[in-house]
Amino acid sequence: MHRYRTHTCGELRAADVGRPARLSGWVHRKRDHGQLLFIDLRDTFGLTQCVVNASSPCFEAASGLRLESVVTLTGTVVARGPEAVNPRLPTGEIELAVDDLAVQSTADTLPLQVNSDTDFPEETRLRYRFLDLRRETLHRNILLRSQVIASIRRRMIASGFTEFQTPMLTSSSPEGARDYLVPSRVHPGTFYALPQAPQQFKQLLMVAGFDRYFQIAPCFRDEDGRADRSPGEFYQLDFEMSFVTQEDVWAAIEPVIHGVFTEFRPAAGVTPPPFPRIAFDDAMATYGTDKPDLRNPLVIADVTDVFRGSGFAVFAGAIEQGAIVRGLRAPRAAAQPRSFFDKLNQWAREQGAPGLGYVVLGEGTARGPIAKFLDEARLARLREATGATEGDAVFFVGDKRAAADAFAGKVRVKLGEELDLVEKNAFRFCWIVDFPMYERDDETGKIYFSHNPFSMPQGGLEALQTQDPLTIKA
Repeated sequence: MHRYRTHTCGELRAADVGRPARLSGWVHRKRDHGQLLFIDLRDTFGLTQCVVNASSPCFEAASGLRLESVVTLTGTVVARGPEAVNPRLPTGEIELAVDDLAVQSTADTLPLQVNSDTDFPEETRLRYRFLDLRRETLHRNILLRSQVIASIRRRMIASGFTEFQTPMLTSSSPEGARDYLVPSRVHPGTFYALPQAPQQFKQLLMVAGFDRYFQIAPCFRDEDGRADRSPGEFYQLDFEMSFVTQEDVWAAIEPVIHGVFTEFRPAAGVTPPPFPRIAFDDAMATYGTDKPDLRNPLVIADVTDVFRGSGFAVFAGAIEQGAIVRGLRAPRAAAQPRSFFDKLNQWAREQGAPGLGYVVLGEGTARGPIAKFLDEARLARLREATGATEGDAVFFVGDKRAAADAFAGKVRVKLGEELDLVEKNAFRFCWIVDFPMYERDDETGKIYFSHNPFSMPQGGLEALQTQDPLTIKA
């Protein structure tokens, strides 16, 4: 018999009853029932219940074990009684009747509990990270990350891509954030930079003729943390293709994205290829962002003409100065209490806006702070523009185009959450296309790249030489 184990802690089943087995792992839980001591033994593969009889010579040693001690248990696989079967465990039909126990490592008193999801201070979790990573949720997430990367790698290689590793120490090539610098021992006073992306190296590979490149690439950027990105470093699926169009790139990567999500979240709804293509200008006008959450059914409408020349001077005057007004239909919001609208108004002020105008639509009527400024004809145009019907509310945002779109996008997200409209258990993908190649800085008046300088301009070199930069799409 192997010195440490014949099976993992997630492997034994009812078919193994009567066989000898040896398991090694961590003491996850202990339960002393007097004449019987139960030990839940854990490794990365699962958990097996082990039982030590009071007549066993190893009973005393087993009784003294602290949680998270590492032990090797040897015994015979036995069937659990019908009332003791645990359907939540893959090994729940059996247990190991222990004949012998070997202590590999004795644990001290634990500073945090591994066998529960109890929250502990971040300082404690980081100081004892090796224990924190043993906890079920974190342990499962680390394994999931590895499995996802392996799945991506398999799919990319099957599609004809070749994996490369590019250098970590390089010269500075900023991509919108600060570089991390590494001092050189060989060349005092000079520094290497950690790559913000493998951009130059991968393009070197492409012009060298390798045709299809990919890498699970580490990227280092000295920037503040984001909700969807760790500060300092992150990993991305990085790939390049030769002699292809946009359509070819989409066709290559969509099955990879769809396949990974359906593999690891089979019960979720996932957008099937081909993913929707949404022009940047349309995305900003309809969703208020270039990365819209398509699980949210709300869309933004242009209602500028509804208020043009109206008695509502706040909007009418701003429109004369070049502002626009965006409207958002909130389905069935008329049934909400007054506190719902007051809370949204308070939220808007916390976002830096003066408030959030709205009307609530009835049968041919409207109520709300600005309803008196909308006559029957204007209400008809509002219903047509937003698709709003009786029982709906419409919220308004007025400002210069960029600011109006951005805040209307925030209102869309807020309304979707508050009204519980966001689709559950789903992943909805799209491509945002036709980005502006350049933008003008409102403060300096200078023109700069709106995304990054490594984009292809539509129209190629001729567009760069002959077009107004602000009209060029990437």
